[in-house]
Amino acid sequence: MSSVLPGNPGATRECPHCRETILVSAGVCPACRHYLRFDASTDSSQAPPATPLRIEGSIRHPADGEPWEYTVIVSIRNDRNVEIAHKLIGVGAMNPNEQRTFTLSVEAVPAKAKGFRKGGTRH
Repeated sequence: MSSVLPGNPGATRECPHCRETILVSAGVCPACRHYLRFDASTDSSQAPPATPLRIEGSIRHPADGEPWEYTVIVSIRNDRNVEIAHKLIGVGAMNPNEQRTFTLSVEAVPAKAKGFRKGGTRH
């Protein structure tokens, strides 16, 4: 969990449904997609999140050879190249002629908090 105080940009909490660490500001859990609260005043006026990064790629196992095993890992580094998060997302295996498609996307929304300095970040 975050050491950032609730109400500040970057503050986190645990989703009551799936127990993943999510932003306090999230109205829908990005992991399990359950609704966390209903706030009619902000839901209709809130712009959809921007997606400043989206990468999609596929791998296909050749028709010949032994099965492949794969591991999907995501890491996040700050502007000083210090790793601030490293997460194993999933593992699996592929038989000959099987294909897997992987998508990574980063969604960004404006932070709305009192006392937030412009240009400040959590890390």
